[in-house]
Amino acid sequence: MVTSSPFKASFLGPRYWLTWIGVFFLYLISWLPQKLQLALGKLLGRLVHKFMKRRRHIAEVNIKRCFPDMSDEDQKALVLKNMENTGIAMVETGMAWWWPQWRVEKVLGSLKGLEHFERVQQSRKGVLLLVPHVLHLEMAGRLMGTGCKGIGFYRPHNNPLMEYFTTNGRLRSNEYLIGKKDVKGLLKALKNKKVCYYLPDQDYGRNRCEFVPFYAVPDTATTTGTLMFAGSKNCETMSLITRRDEKGQYHLEIVPELEHFPSGDDKADVTRVNQRMEQSINAAPEQYMWLHRRFKTRPDKDAPSFY
Repeated sequence: MVTSSPFKASFLGPRYWLTWIGVFFLYLISWLPQKLQLALGKLLGRLVHKFMKRRRHIAEVNIKRCFPDMSDEDQKALVLKNMENTGIAMVETGMAWWWPQWRVEKVLGSLKGLEHFERVQQSRKGVLLLVPHVLHLEMAGRLMGTGCKGIGFYRPHNNPLMEYFTTNGRLRSNEYLIGKKDVKGLLKALKNKKVCYYLPDQDYGRNRCEFVPFYAVPDTATTTGTLMFAGSKNCETMSLITRRDEKGQYHLEIVPELEHFPSGDDKADVTRVNQRMEQSINAAPEQYMWLHRRFKTRPDKDAPSFY
């Protein structure tokens, strides 16, 4: 359980100076009007599109594989929008970490479905909330905190100074955080009727996975770790849909629990998880993290890489 991240004198050393410069500029930008921040982020994303060719290529492959019926022109347009949103995600991180509460509430367009949390918690259970890797995830977490403080299940940052800022930024909207290796900690949180965020949509390798459909890719490596937590008698599994509209307003919707889940059929169950992820992503496909190598693990170890 992580409830704070203390400042260390070593953070002032030369090895962290570049990190301090980056954080300082991000902090300054966070004070600008939101429209200007989004415009700067969009510009930054266009630079990512132009110069980070490897990342752009990964997004192109993912989108082509997932949406084979989409025209080449529309695929290229979606890739560009995705890169723009990647740049915007950087400034959104500053918004999530440092904005005062009144400013956060000002951009909350809608938050629907909190009654589902209340109903499940009244039955003395916790909620495993499935969330895809949307690019505005930091901001979505901060906005969720306006209605319900949850428990973040996360991977600690490799850079100790960034871990300090990330942890304290996320704790503005979460009750506490749990490291990804602390399985018992997450199970305990569910037992204590907490709302726990869980992101099941990345490729974590062939260990504890099933190859099931994700969009048009029929054999996507999908973690079965979700089922270990969802199978707890103290848990109901729901999902979250979140998007940012053209006016900079954020809309969040909690989708009710998966019924008879898990069923005991791992392949069928993680297929349902992927369907929930698709439902969430479809709300704003350009705002999803297509830069991740989602299909790096193939059923045949000797098969050529998609990338």
